[in-house]
Amino acid sequence: MKVKNIKLKGNEGSLDIEETNSHILNSIRRVMLSELPKLAIENVIIYDNTTPLFDEIISHRLGLIPLPTDLRLLEFKDNCKCKEKGCPSCTVRYTLSKEEEGVVYSGDLQPEHESWAIKEGKIPIVKLSKDQRIILEVEANLGKGKDHAKFQSVIAPTYTMYIDIDFEKNKMEDLKEFISKIPEDIVELKGNKLNLKDVKKLPVLESYISKEKIDFINIKRDPTKLTFNFETDGSLSAKDALKETVNILINKYEELDKNIKKLK
Repeated sequence: MKVKNIKLKGNEGSLDIEETNSHILNSIRRVMLSELPKLAIENVIIYDNTTPLFDEIISHRLGLIPLPTDLRLLEFKDNCKCKEKGCPSCTVRYTLSKEEEGVVYSGDLQPEHESWAIKEGKIPIVKLSKDQRIILEVEANLGKGKDHAKFQSVIAPTYTMYIDIDFEKNKMEDLKEFISKIPEDIVELKGNKLNLKDVKKLPVLESYISKEKIDFINIKRDPTKLTFNFETDGSLSAKDALKETVNILINKYEELDKNIKKLK
């Protein structure tokens, strides 16, 4: 496996990988969705709620707010030395108290320590009218996506095969006529090379080829050259999400190897 063109910027990540297959990248994708730990609100104590929304709806909205997750500092509650009592090593607490008319945002949640301050501060929770108020306290813990969707920090990780578009060179005029009939943002012709402007537009190109009954264009996919793309909700950076995912996957392979050796 050769990893090239690693782009990890903020919440977005992209990797070009050669000499591999889809099985490996699908393992990474599945770990990102189901095994990657994330901090999310688990327990909500509502002291006063005179808003139009029921307690359950507000609790649901709170659970989906992305919280900054530092995996170096946090432990799963059921593995913590406090025996699930909720210490600073496994539990992060926030409070919210608002009586002013207007929208209550995620940024109104006040952490017990500034390092846990919510970065996505403009996520609406509920709108307060005159004389309405909301007072509550919440506890956040680590969890995994396989337990609940609110613990999924990576959004729709995908991989695509390298695309090579070939065409019959003696059909150049027919090709140019075909290109003139389709949207400009799909393909571009550079010399004797036809390139996709955006790999996500491939299904659109294929639909036009089918519709126009084009038989001189051949689309080839290389299963050994793949591009992996993913994005996080902001709870983890793309870099941290990828590093933790790879570590989890390595540990799983090592555990599998140990169990296989026991069978001998």
